Amino acid sequence: MQRYKFGMDEVTTKLSILREEFSQAHDYNPIEHISSRLKSMDSVLEKMERKGVTPTFDAIGETITDIAGVRVTCSFVSDAYRIFELLTAQEDLTVLQVKDYIADPKPNGYQSLHAIVQVPVFLSTGTHPVVVEVQFRTIAMDFWASLEHKIYYKYDRQVPAGMLEELTSAARTASELDARMERLHRQLHPRPEMPLPPAEHAS
Repeated sequence: MQRYKFGMDEVTTKLSILREEFSQAHDYNPIEHISSRLKSMDSVLEKMERKGVTPTFDAIGETITDIAGVRVTCSFVSDAYRIFELLTAQEDLTVLQVKDYIADPKPNGYQSLHAIVQVPVFLSTGTHPVVVEVQFRTIAMDFWASLEHKIYYKYDRQVPAGMLEELTSAARTASELDARMERLHRQLHPRPEMPLPPAEHAS
């Protein structure tokens, strides 16, 4: 569990550096908030039991990819993709899996970009690769997901059908809000035009 914490700290540090760089070197910072959490051992063992897997250290590492989790909250959808690209382009980080629930939302309306990455943790015993789940989402998406989690917890996952429909509708509203706010943002901060290649200049 200590290795997972260190791996989580590595990813958080990378994101914090990006956030500080944007704050100092650019007019706009795409990262609103960074948070992290480490699953408890009880939660890990409970998940292994649900999956019917014997909880050995090797089995835990191969079966559970979200022991260490980092969440990046951005203002806009384009920012979520941008920070994902900047983070995963770093040479010492390996992308194991990507699940894009923004482009393809879950049936309940959940939207977030998930990346399972592997980072090296340097300890006195050597270098250890550690798996960390990183989630990228907008403020609106994060607000919706937080409310959904509270509702599922309150009803012990047996949520009434009517409330599920309301949640799905709220997710669509959040997505529409994201799109409208991004359009307004683009009016204030137009995308810079890319220079044409020399051959096109010549023509």
